[in-house]
Amino acid sequence: MADYPGYDIKYYLAEDTIDANDLSALADWLKTNPRVTMGPLTKEFEAKWSSWLGRKYSIYCNSGSSANLLMYAAIAASGRLPNKKVIVPSVGWVTTIAPAIQLNGWEPIMCEADKNTFGLDLNCLEALLKKHHPSTVIVVQVLGVPGKMKELMDLKNKYGFVLLEDACAAMGSSYRGQKVGAFGDMSSFSLYFGHQISTIEGGLVSTDDEELYNLMLMIRSHGWTKDLSPEMKETLSKKYNVDSFHAPFLFVLAGFNLRPTDDHAFLGIRQMDKMEWLIRRRMENHLLYKEILGKYFYVQKYEPDSVICSISFGLLAHSVTERRKIIEVCRRECVETRMFSAGNLGLHPFWCERYGKFSAPMADRIHHCGLFLPNNPSLKTSDIEFISDVVLSAVKGVK
Repeated sequence: MADYPGYDIKYYLAEDTIDANDLSALADWLKTNPRVTMGPLTKEFEAKWSSWLGRKYSIYCNSGSSANLLMYAAIAASGRLPNKKVIVPSVGWVTTIAPAIQLNGWEPIMCEADKNTFGLDLNCLEALLKKHHPSTVIVVQVLGVPGKMKELMDLKNKYGFVLLEDACAAMGSSYRGQKVGAFGDMSSFSLYFGHQISTIEGGLVSTDDEELYNLMLMIRSHGWTKDLSPEMKETLSKKYNVDSFHAPFLFVLAGFNLRPTDDHAFLGIRQMDKMEWLIRRRMENHLLYKEILGKYFYVQKYEPDSVICSISFGLLAHSVTERRKIIEVCRRECVETRMFSAGNLGLHPFWCERYGKFSAPMADRIHHCGLFLPNNPSLKTSDIEFISDVVLSAVKGVK
């Protein structure tokens, strides 16, 4: 939530989907004195999410950033990669890329943004695939607008890379009838405040690959075998010649502590019951913004049968000056806004100081001209119309 000194905020970018009924139910559950550390409710939430998404396995963890970390660590631990070169997006979030810097041996290579979806530019991607022969590609489904997934999957089949799908801000979106997050070898989601559903903090990774699933179970919890199936525990005990006394505390990998808690899983289970309503409301808001503002500003484009469950509505002003004016007027009218995601991540110090500045036309335009407008389920049609009028009033006479 942005801090606007001197202004009250009436229209927030993010309104929590956790309502009074959820909190009351959580309070009643806590009064039963349950063990709130990771336990049966975590497993129940994971199963419910997997069933909804249509994937075999899901791992609940403590954040969407940790979900991305789990994906990188698991595929690296699998021993499948011929190299650790990874194509990363210029537009997304820092922790889409950060694990490739934090974990030893990775070589991130940045890709230009697509002019329509703002995801990976596939012409740039293919050029990088031919030049660098990377083992891995990570794609962001930017603001819930699906990338060009048919073409991307065609490239995957042609070049044989592992696809990591960052759908942290895209829960509920779909492409040609397939839910976002069901394309990658692994896919990540964020349950942070203001996202489509929330467990306050939290993240998920989903996959159909049992080996990667088991690796993530261990990496999430110190590299420990504790959360594996009895059969897998027995297999690893025999592999490492560990006796029955020591087997319960067998650490196979150098893992992390990325575990969630059952009180957060309790909220997640309840949030799932609202998912279809939340998707419908966010889509309705998105389409109304697009109808009103799409005639005046550059906005993301997508296939007509896509479902867009966006956490904010993004647009590109015509200039830096125009964006500044829009933000100024929005603040005065109590409308929260901010720049488009982090803009071009290749212009931030974490990247520049290691790899040099990355500059590309579309990524730079998003960086300098992009902004977010509120889209949350609590907004009514009249709210969207008011916010749109505020934006349009700001640009009159601006060059």
